[in-house]
Amino acid sequence: MTDITIRKGLPKDNLAISKFQEKMALETENMILASDIVIKGVISVLESEDKGFYLVALKNEVIIGSLLITYEWSDWRNGWFYWIQSVYVDASFRRQGVYKTMYEKILEICNTSTNCCGIRLYVEQENTVAINTYKNLGMEKTNYHMYETAINK
Repeated sequence: MTDITIRKGLPKDNLAISKFQEKMALETENMILASDIVIKGVISVLESEDKGFYLVALKNEVIIGSLLITYEWSDWRNGWFYWIQSVYVDASFRRQGVYKTMYEKILEICNTSTNCCGIRLYVEQENTVAINTYKNLGMEKTNYHMYETAINK
C-alpha cells in the first residue's frame, strides 16, 4: 500500500489512538475498557516519550492504524528492546500491508538508533493470523513464556 504514511503519534492523535485501544480490547478479549482511563494512558505516553511512543498509519491524513512502542533495558546486550504493543488497524484496511509498513518504520528507527538491540512483542497463542504475519516479516518465536501479576488500582 504505497499511499500509507507512518509517523510518530502526536498529542492531537489521542482520541483516535484511544478509540483504537478500546476497539482492540473488545475484539481480542471481549473487554470493555474505561474510556477515561484509556485516554489518560494514551495522553501520558504522548506527553512523555520516556514511557514509549506511538506510531500511526495514515491514509489521506486519516489515522487508520496505530501501535505503541515501549522499552525494555537489556543488561545482557547493553541496549533497549523495543516492545510492540497495542497494535490496531482499522478493519476496512486490514490485510493491505498497513502493519507491515508500520513494522518497517520500527525497523528503520531501531536500525538507526545507537542503542536499540532488538524488537519484541507478545501475541495471544490462538491468534494465528497475527502469528503468521509476524513470521512472514522475519520475526522468530522465542523460548520465553510470559507470566503476570496484575495490580488493579
